[in-house]
Amino acid sequence: MTENRSIVSTGSGQLEGFVHNGLHVFKGIPYAAPPVGRLRWRPPQPVEPWSGVRPAKEYGPISLQNLMAAPPDSPGVPAFNGPQSEDCLSLNVWTPALDDAGRPVLVWIHGGAFIIGAGTEGFLNDGVLARRGDVVVVSINYRLGALGFMNLKEFTGGRIPATGNEGLLDQVTAIKWVRDNVVAFGGDPQNITIGGFSAGGMSIGSLLGMPAARGTFQKAMNRSGAANVIGSLESAVKITEQYLDLLGLKGGDTDGIMGLTGQQLLDGQQELSNRLRATPFQPVIDGSDFPEMPLVAIRNGSAKDVTLMAGNTRDELKSMNAMDPAVRNITEDGVLARLGKLLPPDRVPGLINAYRESKQARGENVAPFDILGAINTDMMFRIPTVQLVEAQRDNGARAYNYLFTYRSPAMGGVLGAMHGLDNPFLFGALDPMFTGNSPEAARLAEKIQDSAIAFMKTGDPSCQSAGKWPVYGKNRATMVWDVEAGVEEAPFDAERAAWDGISLVDTRPMS
Repeated sequence: MTENRSIVSTGSGQLEGFVHNGLHVFKGIPYAAPPVGRLRWRPPQPVEPWSGVRPAKEYGPISLQNLMAAPPDSPGVPAFNGPQSEDCLSLNVWTPALDDAGRPVLVWIHGGAFIIGAGTEGFLNDGVLARRGDVVVVSINYRLGALGFMNLKEFTGGRIPATGNEGLLDQVTAIKWVRDNVVAFGGDPQNITIGGFSAGGMSIGSLLGMPAARGTFQKAMNRSGAANVIGSLESAVKITEQYLDLLGLKGGDTDGIMGLTGQQLLDGQQELSNRLRATPFQPVIDGSDFPEMPLVAIRNGSAKDVTLMAGNTRDELKSMNAMDPAVRNITEDGVLARLGKLLPPDRVPGLINAYRESKQARGENVAPFDILGAINTDMMFRIPTVQLVEAQRDNGARAYNYLFTYRSPAMGGVLGAMHGLDNPFLFGALDPMFTGNSPEAARLAEKIQDSAIAFMKTGDPSCQSAGKWPVYGKNRATMVWDVEAGVEEAPFDAERAAWDGISLVDTRPMS
């Protein structure tokens, strides 16, 4: 190591990074062989070792994806810059020192509904969390969309053996690479926390129930994503049939399938998303990678040795619903009809009444749009998270729950505590428009960071700045993150209780 030059030796070869803001930074590190050519739609394979010193100063290409339609400066919309490629299996490391200190390690799994995103999110760039907590932070890329989550095994009679879980197998391979090499970066391979947001949190929920992932990490930090986003094999096969039919291909034409260009894959994916009005690709209960639903496996003890922190923002879907005219102008009958397609119809009126009464008691709006948004948020995010936390609690694992209720000041506050708003607080990347950068926001960011750092170090998120954070027990103790943060027992419990008896083990994410 010399001034502004950092070199480490890994099992694959030497890497040269750089020093930035007091951290050693390594970017674009390959953790598996490029999944191209004959390896397309195959499980990740070991990376080929290299000779000499490999530069690790630039992010690697991100997975193929259609960019979001929203303007890049929209509040909360991350920008994923840089080239795209099927050769995308790389990771990035921020570490305070290249020594033998054995620091806690965070492996961050990005979100994006399994079709967009990358481990190059802007809030990671300055390495605030690594520097503040004296921890090692790793971010990863993994295959997305049809390349990472399309089941082809059944469609092709096994000639293309993709189960539809290749993206998750990428994640497992990245975690194992970190475990096997993080000592060189000053980390502790026996103190790994996996953290992720949205589809990243949903990925973690799946990994908690995935046999291939067992024993590869000690703690999990689910943020706006639980163990409920996974599809049946039957639905996965139907989606594959629809997708390849759009591209004019049949199951016997494996050469045609393997010969599809990246642009053809993306064009077909976009058309299918438009038809389904939902994300077409997600993990699959294939009978091999996943013998059973993750939440069922978790309830049966698959992750009983993993300490869990999981939570949500209060208004996860508010901004998305506001952009949909059909939802903005929905009637009471429309709410009943929509929810009746997703939930047991006999339970829907009771849910609507419970949410209306609770919101009225708090002086909140109770228009059909507001009721539908609150129920949709809880159906997709909060209730599955509570069910995940309770599964860990009931298995004797330490489990902690939080609810982020701080409202974004953007657009006059109409976005509320929207999906993704808590990420800049965790990684110390506040901005005037989206998060606000007031002293109150800065103090909240410090509390969120300190609690995450304490959790990574000890498995207990209690810390001096945020105070005591008890485990989630029968009294449902929950950390509520807001300007005045603190632990509350059973917040918004009338709404939660309305879901008793409804097990949300599989829920399709909206695109």
